[in-house]
Amino acid sequence: MAEMKHLMTAEQVDRALDRLYEAVVEALPAEGRVAVVGIRTRGETLARRIVERLAADEPDRTVKLGVLDITFYRDDLSRRRGAPLVRATEIDFDLDDAWVLLVDDVLMTGRSIRAALDALHDFGRPKLIRLAVLIDRGGRELPIAADIVGKAADVPHGQRLQVRLEENDGEEGVYTQDGREEEA
Repeated sequence: MAEMKHLMTAEQVDRALDRLYEAVVEALPAEGRVAVVGIRTRGETLARRIVERLAADEPDRTVKLGVLDITFYRDDLSRRRGAPLVRATEIDFDLDDAWVLLVDDVLMTGRSIRAALDALHDFGRPKLIRLAVLIDRGGRELPIAADIVGKAADVPHGQRLQVRLEENDGEEGVYTQDGREEEA
C-alpha cells in the first residue's frame, strides 16, 4: 500500500470549514426556502455540520437538510468492479423554487457534481443551486466550478486525495497517496 502523506491537519481542516461556512452565510438569500444537500458520504457530513451551525447562529431561519446518493447517476458505473454500494437518498421535501446548496468534500473532474445535478432534478426544479466544496483540487474534465471553496489544493495528477472526518473516520485530516485517482 502506498504511503499516505498529510496534506491538511485537523486544525487546517477546521480553518477551511470556517472559511466555507462564512462564505455560505454570505451567499444565503435573505428570504425564501433554503436546502442544504450533501453528496454521500463526506459531503453529507459537511452539509450536516453547516446546517447545525446555521441553526445555532440563526435560530429563526429554517434550513432543510438532504442527503444525495449519486451511484446510479455516475457515468463510470459500468467501469467499476463489483456491485455498487447504493445508499438511500434522503430528500423528504420539495426542491421546487428552493435555494439549494449542494455540498461535497472534494471537487476534481466535475463528474460527481454532474451526476448530483442530474439526481437533484428528480426531486424538483430549484430556483438556483450553489456548489460548496471543502477542497478544490483542480483537474476538471467538465465545465463545473464550485461557488464556495474551503481550500484550493494543488495535488499532482496521479495522486489520490482522501478527506477524513471525525464522524466517518474517527479523525480529521486530509491526506494524499500515490495511486489511481478517483473523484469522491
